[in-house]
Amino acid sequence: MLSRLRISLLALLLWPPVVIAAETPQQVVMWPVTGTPILKFSFGKFKSLGSNGSQRSYATDVTAENLSPKLVALQRFSLYLFDKNKVRIGEAWMEVSNLGPAQTVKFQTTFSTSGNPVSLSVVSQSDILKTISMTVNSVPQGANVSVDGVDAGTTPKLINVGAGKHRLSFSKDGFKAGIFPLEIGPSDVSGGSVSYELSSASFDTIELRDGSVLNGASTRSRAWTW
Repeated sequence: MLSRLRISLLALLLWPPVVIAAETPQQVVMWPVTGTPILKFSFGKFKSLGSNGSQRSYATDVTAENLSPKLVALQRFSLYLFDKNKVRIGEAWMEVSNLGPAQTVKFQTTFSTSGNPVSLSVVSQSDILKTISMTVNSVPQGANVSVDGVDAGTTPKLINVGAGKHRLSFSKDGFKAGIFPLEIGPSDVSGGSVSYELSSASFDTIELRDGSVLNGASTRSRAWTW
């Protein structure tokens, strides 16, 4: 009996040890992307939670590490999910608060997508360009309007613009096209409006000595905001 115990003990000692390795993160994202990183996000595998029609639900484990020497008091992030063709198919949000230097926090986030997620990106909500909404109108209505050269539809039209200088272009058959310069300040809020008055083309007829006739258009336009 004693010899059998010794043989069993010897077999255990000679058996190769089992190494339990930590799960390798599926993706690691630094924030911010440029400059000195402040936070390091490590994402685990996307775990399927089921589907409803074309919508699929997933969960992933996230570890956030503060790489900076300062406290991260509060940062909110948008999490964008992409398929293999780099098309955005889903979005979620995360929040990191009261995370001291060299500290880590682990949490789980869930999201829904319209396809199979392959990659992701993290964008701070403070980095997302602030936009305001405003109504653009014209006299008469039904004019085509473009914002910085991009067609926005016909007036009256609700548009979204960011801070800075912009150019609104108006055109309508039978009227002279016009341009209205628009500047949005960083403290401006939604709810304003712009109205642009298109000038009608009033034609003056001039008869030349050879009997030919020239038509000239005189135009006038104005715009205002409030």
